[in-house]
This record gives sequence, C-alpha cells and structure tokens, in this order.
Amino acid sequence: MEHNTVYRTRIKFLELFLLAVIYGAASLTVVFLLGVIGYVFLKGFPVLRPDFFTNVTSSLHGTMGIGGNLLNTLYLVVIALFIGIPVGVGAAIYLNEYARKGRLIDVIEFAIETLAGIPSILFGMFGMVFFGGTLGLGYSLLNGALTLTLMILSLVVQNTREALRAVPKSYKEGALGMGAAKWHMIRTILLPTAWPGIFTGVILAVGRIVGESAALLYTAGSARGLPGLGQGFWEDSSRLWGKVFESGGSLAIELYLQMQNGQYELAFGIGCVLLLFVLLMNTLTRLMGSRMS
Repeated sequence: MEHNTVYRTRIKFLELFLLAVIYGAASLTVVFLLGVIGYVFLKGFPVLRPDFFTNVTSSLHGTMGIGGNLLNTLYLVVIALFIGIPVGVGAAIYLNEYARKGRLIDVIEFAIETLAGIPSILFGMFGMVFFGGTLGLGYSLLNGALTLTLMILSLVVQNTREALRAVPKSYKEGALGMGAAKWHMIRTILLPTAWPGIFTGVILAVGRIVGESAALLYTAGSARGLPGLGQGFWEDSSRLWGKVFESGGSLAIELYLQMQNGQYELAFGIGCVLLLFVLLMNTLTRLMGSRMS
C-alpha cells in the first residue's frame, strides 16, 4: 500500500511538472508576442500622424510618409486576388467535384503542394526572368502582382478544397436527387455554404501579399511616388492605369529600404502599420473560422 502511495505521488508530481511546463511555454509565447508588439509600437507610434499616410518620403522635399507605398500595396493585392481567386477556386472545384483519381490528378496535387514550399526568392527570380524579361514587363507592379499570384495560388486552392470538403454530403446529394444539374448545385449550394472557408483562404492570401518583400525586390521594384491626380477624370484614370506598368515598392519593401538607410524611426512606423494589418487579418480569420465551424 505504501509503494502504491509513493507511485501515485510520483505520478501526481510528474503531472504537475508537465502542466507547469505547458503553461510556462504558453505564457512565454504571449510574453514574446506582447514584447514585440509593444517594442515596435513604442518606437514607431510617434510617427503615425495623418500626413504620414498621405505623404511620400523624400529627402529633397523633407517629407516622410508611406502614401505611395500604401497605394502600391493596394495595387498588388487587387491584381493578385483578381487573377488568383478565380483560378484557385476553379481549380479546387475541378479537383473536388469533377476530376477522377488518376496519375494526372496526382501530378496536379503534387504540383500544388510543391508550390506552397518554394522559397519566395525563387518566385522573384522566375518573375524577373519570365514576366520581366520574356513578357517585357520589366520592374512593374503588374510583374510583382503576377508573381504574387503564383505564390498565393496553392494557398487559395488548398483552403478552398478544405472548405468544399467540409460541406455535408447530404446537401449535395439532396440537390442532385431533386434533379438539379451539377453546376447548378455547385453554384447555388456548394459555394455559398463553403464561402466562409474560402474567404478565410483569401484573407490568408492577402496577409502573404502584404508581408512579402523578397520576391517583389526582383519584380515590382522600389519606387514610392504617387500619381499626380486632379487633372480631370480621363487624365486621372489614364495615370492610375499607367501606374500598373511602373515600378512600385510595397510597405514591406519600404520597411526593408528604410532599415538599410538607417531611418529606424520611419521603419518602425511602417512596422506598426504592418502589425495592425496582421492583427486585423488574424481577427477576421478567426471570426470566419468560428462562423464556419
């Protein structure tokens, strides 16, 4: 009986020790996160004035801001999603609903999984050679957006496939049993039901686009200028469209360049903006995940 008591005491001590380690690790993670966020905001928050979001950094005019970089980032997000979402969602629908298991499908799935693991710098080199050289786009926002489309494609496809698999089979079988055509079932039943999961993948894709820097150094360039507007509707529209074919640095690129130049105050200010964006994206992802579950 005594041996049994000692044994139970040891087991209880081991459980308490493991529980302390787990809680300690979790607390340490929270402390590190709060430390990083607190340090960045402590250094960069004084820079976050209204003109910081509308001006362009220029040593000639003595101004400091990220207006041009915000616009460039918006261009990259819109163009990459405009191309990547239809292609990614379409590929996921084909693989889940139409494709039959075989060697070709195995190759496609392997290619999608491989795309997710390729370093971003390799995407940048490919974009510079193919989009920039072969297609003649050079350093431009369109080149950067096309390269980012390749990078987010696997993310969109995989999240969409998981969202489609989460739809109960009874929904699809009921629609087909009532005589609905397969595409009608996909359009009216499958996609609306799976939309929260698809939207989660889109949010994650936006986060990767905004945080990407290595690939854009080779493709989009680093220009930070704003197009001169106020010349009339057609002239302004022409300039906004023409900017797609011009070089433009995103927020992440500008942060990298300002750190290289020793402008740490400005770099931390950009870091604050990126952190706020990441926190917003994570919050939206959790909300959509909760709604889907």
